[in-house]
Amino acid sequence: MEHSDLMTHTNGRQRKMAGANNPPENMRYMDKEEKSSSEPEGEEEAEGLIRGSDSENRRHRVRPGIHGELGNVLLLLFLYVLQGIPLGLAGSIPLILQSKSVSYKDQAFFSFVFWPFSLKLLWAPLVDALYFSRFGRRKSWLVPTQFLLGLFMLYLSGTVDSLLQSEGGPKVVTLTGVFFILEFLAATQDIAVDGWALTMLSRENVGYASTCNSVGQTAGYFLGNVLFLALESADFCNKYLRVVPKDTGIVTLSDFLLFWGVVFLVSTTLVAIIKRENEQGKGKRRVHEETEGVMDTYKLLFSIIKMPTVFTFCALLLTAKIGFSAADAVTGLKLVEAGVPKEQLALLAVPMVPLQILLPVIISKYTAGPRPLDVFYKAFPFRLLIGLLYALLVWWTPSVKEEGGFPVYYYAIVLLSYALHQVALYSMYVACMAFHAKVSDPLIGGTYMTLLNTVSNLGGNWPSTVALWMVDPLTSKECQGAVRQRCGSPDEAGLCIKEGGLCVTTLDGYYVESVVCVVIGLAWWVWLGKKMRRLQEQSPAAWRIGLLLHLSQVDPGRLTDGKRGRGFRACCDVHLLWGGQLHGLVLRRLEDTWPSTGEKGAPGPA
Repeated sequence: MEHSDLMTHTNGRQRKMAGANNPPENMRYMDKEEKSSSEPEGEEEAEGLIRGSDSENRRHRVRPGIHGELGNVLLLLFLYVLQGIPLGLAGSIPLILQSKSVSYKDQAFFSFVFWPFSLKLLWAPLVDALYFSRFGRRKSWLVPTQFLLGLFMLYLSGTVDSLLQSEGGPKVVTLTGVFFILEFLAATQDIAVDGWALTMLSRENVGYASTCNSVGQTAGYFLGNVLFLALESADFCNKYLRVVPKDTGIVTLSDFLLFWGVVFLVSTTLVAIIKRENEQGKGKRRVHEETEGVMDTYKLLFSIIKMPTVFTFCALLLTAKIGFSAADAVTGLKLVEAGVPKEQLALLAVPMVPLQILLPVIISKYTAGPRPLDVFYKAFPFRLLIGLLYALLVWWTPSVKEEGGFPVYYYAIVLLSYALHQVALYSMYVACMAFHAKVSDPLIGGTYMTLLNTVSNLGGNWPSTVALWMVDPLTSKECQGAVRQRCGSPDEAGLCIKEGGLCVTTLDGYYVESVVCVVIGLAWWVWLGKKMRRLQEQSPAAWRIGLLLHLSQVDPGRLTDGKRGRGFRACCDVHLLWGGQLHGLVLRRLEDTWPSTGEKGAPGPA
């Protein structure tokens, strides 16, 4: 899966991508009658920052170590590990369902579980704005969400066996509902932890938050997915961990959920009681301003989408990954269906970790220039070809299977194929992220980047769900050994078996999808891929000027003559120079630059 940290902007606050340096908190623009008594001091400080910026930037700054904040770093790391547990568990359920021969329509329905992390922008402004000031801005969401995660895990520990092993097959609808709630709560917890990381650590050490995020979430996913599948497998435990073989693994899904449910409840209780959150600006007035900022954020998102270049780019992002959907969503399940142990597939992800760490570092050297989407365009056809390679791998798998499993060289070929796929995937991913950073307006970079990342993630989710849904309708089966029987539906397949026949697949819908997806992908690459490359030739104004007009509430038609044009360009220069750190000051400078006519926020006559 392609992961990207979403960022949320509300009320001048920005949550930036992992690894980015976080600027000081932006000042919010208010009317004079709404200014608090502390605002003039903040404005003078900001103006002083402008005057003394050159000399200050030349000074040598000593960055303190993390020894004084080691406890906060370890707490953040632990919170991100907890976040990865439900993600890993949700990722293991499709493999368990596939081993129980559920339909691909059921797999498609369960795939909605993975949507909340791609859509959390929709409720992130609420998490940032609504809270109990006495309890803490981030703890107001972190504590209840983690309590609910623990309670849902305890509930699942007592019911998951019946849900997976019922007489009519796994109860996919119920499993989907419960795990969707788990993922929704984990996404909400992610928003709260990301925001708390920016205030829990000092400005000098806030960069370590990205390390805690990547390491902690990866570790949590490993525990909830790879380690769980290995310990749950009787074959793996008997082969590597036991002296006396048994029919079950060392742990069951119920045991795993029970253990982590208790961990969630105990750790959350300790955080709620022991860890205090430093809150500034307490009181009802602060809450009121944050609530107003929620609507401002949603209006800002709508303003960004309405920009022609952004709308075109979003449409391209939503369709770019159609060609990869069969390979990305169905291949692993087909390998399990062919007999490859699910725990062995999960363990193949372990040697990929060093590659996944090195690839962004290497690829970023080629995406750091003015045209990062060139790398995206060049990697596109190679990723399509790897999709055909995956289809050949699935077709070849049954013929390689031996009595004791699969030979070592088979796993080596699977690993090599997966490595090639990762190279193509990361080339496109890093290039896309580089372009997002290049075109995002620095004044509201958090919201802008979050929107583009959300659209990119959604562009990968919906084709995967559709690809899973279409496998069964595209598959053809016939009943052999029974006269006048068909296998078009589960009921017909049951009648075929009852009459002594056997349903045999004559055409697997996965292969049909693989070819169709590659054809669609090539067509997109030929026609729309070039259009995406041409977006790099757009001027910065095509991505940013509309936002300045929105933020300052200025009619574009009134910025035509010389003086007002120069004033507006001067404001743009300040906005670009300071990367959006002085949002409120920029808007006040914008007002002051134009001669007043008595109409607030509008330019007067030259």
